[in-house]
Amino acid sequence: MSGQQYRKRDQNGVVYFTIPSFENTGLVRHGFSSRLGGVSTGECASLNLGFKKKDDPENIRENFRIFCNVLGIPPSRMVFTDQVHKDAVAVVTESHAGMGFLRMSDLTEIDALVTDRPGVALVTFHADCVPLFFLDPVHRAIGLSHSGWRGTVAKIGRNTLDTMRDNFGTRPEDCLAGIGPSIGKCCFEVDPPVADQFFQAFPEREAELIEPKGNKCFVDLWAANRIQLEESGIPESNIATASLCTCCRRDLFFSHRGEKGHTGIMAAMLMLTEG
Repeated sequence: MSGQQYRKRDQNGVVYFTIPSFENTGLVRHGFSSRLGGVSTGECASLNLGFKKKDDPENIRENFRIFCNVLGIPPSRMVFTDQVHKDAVAVVTESHAGMGFLRMSDLTEIDALVTDRPGVALVTFHADCVPLFFLDPVHRAIGLSHSGWRGTVAKIGRNTLDTMRDNFGTRPEDCLAGIGPSIGKCCFEVDPPVADQFFQAFPEREAELIEPKGNKCFVDLWAANRIQLEESGIPESNIATASLCTCCRRDLFFSHRGEKGHTGIMAAMLMLTEG
């Protein structure tokens, strides 16, 4: 287990989660939303942040304004991608600010974002997939990844770190990381072909990741992501794990699997401050 955990916050009914180690640096504004505190109704009630869901676009925009307000992030500075469950990483600059919210985004087939530019807010979307947060306090750079099971097998977390190293000089041993709320091993049941991809991606670590039950398997995405971050060089004590299952805790979170797709979307946000 990691030496750090996440902190639950409630500001005027808007419930969200932060990483204490990130907060302690004073370098970023960040958070992972819950389903609570917004204006949406029906299956997307109430803080839905997904434009592709059955929801009024004006409700979604208001939800973004609500969530950004509690984080201290201007909505006009957010950057979205299309997220296709692959492992590509994009380097973001000021020119990308507002993409996806104020105007169409040209960041296609991208599931992770990195930047060293203050005031540019990275955003990824989740409803069971793992959010990965990265902060390099030495070079003042950040990264945010959308890591579903395909992204985890493709090791998008490692790719994100490699991109930060290549562009900003990031050293993994300096980094802080967070594994956010997502579907837990308790609920992530897969068929053998999917489990086999984890066997191949994490050789000799299958006992930590995979629990066979009958003709199915249960896979631990939190452990798989933690292993790849540690193998990339981030110290275990620098990795915060929320240990919150979105499928179990549908009182707090939207869950694509738990609600069979009839649900909303949460967001992870991360922005370097100007200081």
